[in-house]
Amino acid sequence: MRKTAAWPLAWIYMVLIVYASLYPFDNWRVQGIAPWSFLWAPLPKYWTGFDVLSNVLGYAPLGFLLALALHRSRRHWPGIWLATLAATGLSLSMETLQMFLPVRVPSNVDAALNVGGALMGAVTARALEWVGLMERWSRFRDRWFVVDAGGALALLLVWPMALLFPAPVAFGLGQVLERVEAALSNLLQESPLLEWMPLREVELQPLLPVSEMLCVTIGLLLPCLVAFSVLRQRYQRFVMALLVLVLGVAASALSAALTYGPNHAWGWVNTEVAMGLALAVGGMLALAFAPARACLVLALVILVWQLSLLNNASADAYFALTLQTWEQGRFIRFHGLIQWLGWLWPYAALLYLVRRLSSSKSAH
Repeated sequence: MRKTAAWPLAWIYMVLIVYASLYPFDNWRVQGIAPWSFLWAPLPKYWTGFDVLSNVLGYAPLGFLLALALHRSRRHWPGIWLATLAATGLSLSMETLQMFLPVRVPSNVDAALNVGGALMGAVTARALEWVGLMERWSRFRDRWFVVDAGGALALLLVWPMALLFPAPVAFGLGQVLERVEAALSNLLQESPLLEWMPLREVELQPLLPVSEMLCVTIGLLLPCLVAFSVLRQRYQRFVMALLVLVLGVAASALSAALTYGPNHAWGWVNTEVAMGLALAVGGMLALAFAPARACLVLALVILVWQLSLLNNASADAYFALTLQTWEQGRFIRFHGLIQWLGWLWPYAALLYLVRRLSSSKSAH
C-alpha cells in the first residue's frame, strides 16, 4: 500500500462539508415527519445556477480525492464507485440532518447534484491517472519528498486556504481561546456549571508590537520548517521557501481584498508585519541548512510559542466587526468552509510534529 496525501485531504474535506452543511448548528428541532421524507418530496419550484454549481462543485473535490486515494493505496479496488458511494452516504446524511435545522432546507435535488459532482470528481481523477498525469506527479514527489511525506503535504496544501479566514495578526492562525470562552459562557448561561469556569484576574490585552512581529515571523517559518523536514535536496528548500512566501502573502492579500475591498488588499502590511516578513526571510535562508530533525524540533517549539502569544492576547473590537462581515454577510458559505482551517491548522500541525518526533522514522 502506497502512502498518499489524498487520504488526509479527503478527511479534512469531509469535515468541512459536514460543517458547511450543518452551520450554524442552532435551534435543532423535530418536525414530526420522517427525516428522510425529502427523498420523495416534490421537486423544488425555484432554483438558481449558483445552487446547481455550488452543489456539484462542493462534492467534486471529495470524489476526486477519494478516488485518487483508493487508486493509489488500493489499486485493485473500484475507486470510482466506492468514492461515489461514500460521497452519496455523506450527502444523504447531511440532507437528513438538515431536516432538524430550521435555517436549512433538505432537498432531493441537492443530494442528486452532490452525488453527480462526486462522480464527476472521481471520473476526473481516474482520467488523470489514465493519461499519466498522476504518474508524473508520483515521479516528481519521489524526487522531491521522502516516502512518509503525506501528512506534511496535506498541511502545506491546506495552509494557504487557512490564511483566507481573517486573523487578528497576519499569519497568526489558531487564536481560539477567547472565542471558546465566550461560546462556553453562552452555552452554560443559567447553568450551575457556569460557576466552574475559571475566571481571569486580568483581562486579555492586545498583542504588543514586538509580539505581533514574532507571530508574523513564526507564522511564515512554520510551513517552511514542515516542508524542510520532508524535502530531499537543499536547493529544493530554497524553492519551497520562495513558494511559501509568495503563497502566504498572496493569500493574505486576497483575504483583505475579499473583506475590505480590492483597494485595501495591502492594508494588512504595517510596520510590524513588514519587519516580521524580513525576519522570516532571513530565518528561511538560515534554516535551509538545518538537519530535518532539527527543523521538526524547532517547528514544535516556535509553534507552541506562537499559540501561547496569540491565545494570551485579545482581538480588538475592529477585528470583531471584520468577523461579522464574514459570518453574517455575503461570505457565509465561504466562511463555513475555511473558518475551521484557520482555527485548527496550527493544532493539526502540532499533532503532526509530535507524531513525527516520537517516531524513529523522523530522522531520515
